[in-house]
Amino acid sequence: MPLWAAAARGRRERGQTRMEHRDVIVVGGGVSGLAFAYHAAAAGKAALVVEAAGRLGGCVDTRRSASGYWFEMGAHTCYNSYRDLIEIIEGCGLRDRVAPRGEARKRFALLRDGKLTTMGPLSVFRQFDAWELLRSAPSGLFAPKQGKTTYAFYSGIVGKRNYHQVLGPFLAAVPSQSADAFPAVGPGSLFKKRPRRKDVVKSFTMQGGLGSIVDGVAGRPRVEAALGAPAREVRRAGAGYEVALSDGRRLEAPVVALAVPPSMASAILRTDFPELSGQLARIGMAAVETLGVTVAREKVKLPEVAFLVPFDDIFFSAVSRDVVPDPARRAFAFHYKTGHPRQEKVQRACEVMGVREEDLEEVLEKTSLLPSPVLGHGQTVEELDRMLAGGRLALTGNYFAGLAIEDCVARSKAEWERVAAA
Repeated sequence: MPLWAAAARGRRERGQTRMEHRDVIVVGGGVSGLAFAYHAAAAGKAALVVEAAGRLGGCVDTRRSASGYWFEMGAHTCYNSYRDLIEIIEGCGLRDRVAPRGEARKRFALLRDGKLTTMGPLSVFRQFDAWELLRSAPSGLFAPKQGKTTYAFYSGIVGKRNYHQVLGPFLAAVPSQSADAFPAVGPGSLFKKRPRRKDVVKSFTMQGGLGSIVDGVAGRPRVEAALGAPAREVRRAGAGYEVALSDGRRLEAPVVALAVPPSMASAILRTDFPELSGQLARIGMAAVETLGVTVAREKVKLPEVAFLVPFDDIFFSAVSRDVVPDPARRAFAFHYKTGHPRQEKVQRACEVMGVREEDLEEVLEKTSLLPSPVLGHGQTVEELDRMLAGGRLALTGNYFAGLAIEDCVARSKAEWERVAAA
C-alpha cells in the first residue's frame, strides 16, 4: 500500500480525514492527464495527478525488462506533425532521445486464409480488385466526406468488396476495433492533416520507448503523482472543486481536469454535473485486450514488419518492435477482440509468429477502454465544450479530436489555456 494511502486510512480510523489543497488536480495519469499537468507546471502551478492504476502513461505503455529490452503494449509511433507532443519532449529536455524508426517501418503484412503477404505503403493497392477500384474511384474521390461514416466514404472510393477484404481490416487496426461507423471527417475521424516540423525526423519513437516521455513529464518540477488512487467523485467547492478518492482521501483545487475515459468521467461527475455527465455517457466505448510477447530473435519465422493485419481473425493487429531492431529479441503486441480465453490468444500468437509456446520469454496482458465515435460525435464534443465554457473544470482525453497521441496532447494544451484564462 502506498504510504499516503496508509496515512489516509489511519486518519479515517481516527475520524480525522483532512482536506488537502493543490493548485491543480488531474484525475487520470495517461498521456492526456500528463500533458495537462505539464502545461500547468510550466505555468508555475503545482499539479497533482491521481491515477487509479499502478503506473502512469495509460495507452502509452512501454514495458521494460531487467536487461533493458523494451517494447510497446500501446501507442507505438510518433510523427513530426505532432507539434504539441514535440513541444513537451523539448520542454522535458528529451529532444536528444528522439529515435528514428528503422527500415521495418516501410513493411507491413496482411494475413488472409493462412497466407502472409508483406508489402509497402504503395504495394497495398495490388491487393485491391483492379476493376472494382477503377469503377469506384473516379466518382468516390470527389464525393464529400461530411456526414458520412468511414465505411460509406472509403467504400465509395475503393468499392465495397475492396473495403471489406483489404481497406477495412487496415483501418480497424488503427483503433483496434471496427472503424466502419466512425465519422469520415472531423472529431472522432481517423485521419487529419497537420503541419510538420521539418527539423524532426518524420516517423520516430524514443530511446527506451515512448515511456521516456511519461517519465520526463512525471519528473518535472511541480508535477506530483499518486498511483493506486481511484477518484470516486468531483463536487463543487466554493469557487473550486473537491475530489473524493475511493480510499476516503479528499482533495481541493481551483482547477480540476478529468483525463479518464468518458464513461468514468460521467460517473465521477454525476452528482454535481448531471448535464455534463449525461453528455459524456453518450460516447460509446470498446474494450481491447492486448497480449504482449517477447521471443528470441532466431526462433521467430515471421519476417520483420512494422505491423501485421489479419482478415477475419480473433485479433485486429499485431505491432512489432522490429522498427527498433535488437540483436537478441523480437517483441509483438497482439490487439485482440474481446471474449477469447488467454490460452487461445497465446496459441494464436504463436501460430502467427511460427514459434512454440515454450519459446515465449515474456507474456503480458492488459485491457484498455477506447472510444467508439459515431456520426454526430462532433456535435457531442461541441456540446461538452459549451457546458465547460467559463469554468475551471477541464475535460481531456482521446475522445475529442481522435485517438492519436497528438490529438490527446493538443486537447490538453487547449484545455489548460482555457481554464488558465478563466
